Amino acid sequence: MGKRGPKPKRGEVVWSPELAYAVGLIATDGSLSKTGRHINLTSKDRSQLKTFLRCIDREKVRITKKRGFYRKWITHVQVGDVVLYRFLLSIGLAPNKTKTIGILDVPDRYIFDFLRGHHDGDGCFYSYFDPRWKKSFVFYLVFVSASANHIYWIRQLLERLLGVRGHITTAKSNCVLQLKYGKREALQILKKLYADSKAPCLARKRLKIERALRIVGESLPN
Repeated sequence: MGKRGPKPKRGEVVWSPELAYAVGLIATDGSLSKTGRHINLTSKDRSQLKTFLRCIDREKVRITKKRGFYRKWITHVQVGDVVLYRFLLSIGLAPNKTKTIGILDVPDRYIFDFLRGHHDGDGCFYSYFDPRWKKSFVFYLVFVSASANHIYWIRQLLERLLGVRGHITTAKSNCVLQLKYGKREALQILKKLYADSKAPCLARKRLKIERALRIVGESLPN
């Protein structure tokens, strides 16, 4: 993990690359309970939960299991922190946010840390050789949300910061919106997302991306 930001004083939340990454995870795979103090995060990847807890300085919180969709067991953490909870409310998160989440107040300085967490939470990356053209290797970087306001906000952010447009599609089965960036634009974003090789990330997803980039003679920053 890269160098941590300033350690917050008691009763204070300070933006840092680690916090921004954690906010990205909460915005996708997390939730705020109605208790006014609990933050929840679920993941099938235990290492991701450990990274999340490190990012918010809560390594001692226990990782447990609970029943998820289709009654499958998934790993889960619940953090009780009134100060962090209120901070998350102040930047635009809320309980039952799945379809209502919109613009989040994340400083530009930490946008790509946030987006890396967002992508690690719900996004995907896929690649293939296009059968229509010999030796044509294609890859896509995808951000996902059930909220149109949120996905259009991310698109506007990336257009403003990098000049990339992408395109938005809707999965017919569950009304989830997918913001997709093809090869050239995806590469621009990826080099920003992974600008710090020691920054928190989902290792298996980074490895998948690195393998795909090697095929086209590209790489992530070291």
